[in-house]
Amino acid sequence: MAVQRLLVDIHTHVYLPRYAAFLRSRTSVPRIFSRTSPEGKQEERLLILDDEPSEGRPIGAQYWDRDEKLKFMDRHAIDVSVVSSANPWLDFLSAPAAHKLAGELNADMEDYCSAAPSVSALPSATSASLVSTVEEIAKLPHLKGVIMGTRGLGKGLDDAALEPVWAAIEKAGLVIFLHPHYGVDKDAWGERENGHVLPLALGFPFETTVATTRLILSGVLDRYPALRLLLAHSGGALPQLSSRLASCIEHDPLVAARLAHDARYYLGRLYFDAVAYGAEELGFVSDAIGRAERYAQAGTSAAASGAGAVDSVGQRRLGSARMMFGTDHPFFPPLKETGKWKSVVENLEAIDGVWGWTEKEKDAVRGGNAVSLFSLGS
Repeated sequence: MAVQRLLVDIHTHVYLPRYAAFLRSRTSVPRIFSRTSPEGKQEERLLILDDEPSEGRPIGAQYWDRDEKLKFMDRHAIDVSVVSSANPWLDFLSAPAAHKLAGELNADMEDYCSAAPSVSALPSATSASLVSTVEEIAKLPHLKGVIMGTRGLGKGLDDAALEPVWAAIEKAGLVIFLHPHYGVDKDAWGERENGHVLPLALGFPFETTVATTRLILSGVLDRYPALRLLLAHSGGALPQLSSRLASCIEHDPLVAARLAHDARYYLGRLYFDAVAYGAEELGFVSDAIGRAERYAQAGTSAAASGAGAVDSVGQRRLGSARMMFGTDHPFFPPLKETGKWKSVVENLEAIDGVWGWTEKEKDAVRGGNAVSLFSLGS
């Protein structure tokens, strides 16, 4: 009997109708507002950050209408979408308001995904309210995880106040999808108008890199070994900088003895979406993941994965087991009408083009790994 091969999108967002309506009611960022376009047409725009380029971005039914999501899936032959709430999350609200709205949105998400899995929102409130929300999410059959921003309760993911939250998520067996929102200091982009290119291409991945590194340095992954953390945008710059991170840790007296393992080991504890748009980038990420076990001991030398020390192809294939296809829908639509979205096609082409991956690894990245991580068969 032939094994069914699924294409599973683990990075796809929705602004639920309740949330879209809430954003329309606001007069300050984040908000959805109407304006007359330069072409003289009425349009809605989403503004999620102060001083956002181009007065935000155009927004339409594809951002909240489930039928539009299903049409997108049909167009690209996507079998399953693990849908997550889109940023901004709820840290701009007071703790009670965030907790209340999160509960409502998570119930809405359960209805939205009644025939498919989803990843729900956590309020950025108090640790007690977060734990309560995690416990409620765990009771809903179609909610497989939580999407989190990088600020936690406001002080970052290394905040000691998050300890009961990590414990609750680990106990519930939920996946954490770590996704950026704020980027980095806008002054880094200079005065030239470049639209959203620099904040999205660099700011978001750098934000993820810093947040995840702080999480690693805090020892959270040592204290909660069963915690499952999925990083957006292929982990940002973390794979590229992981050896530099390990060296800096080893030479710093404040943190040299803090962690149970070399920093490179922790990449093998994480999961990564395959939203990188290039085969070489995906191959590098899988190499960095695949070598992790060789760095289980703190202070391990780079020679552990040097030439002749390892089977480089086998290492690359091993790392692929923690990578998963994603589209980032409804963002990155084509600028002109086209049959398929280039952003989606490129991510699939990138998976297909990774040197050293056989069809077994490619099928796993396209869908099999997500089926396993999110228990989609149960």
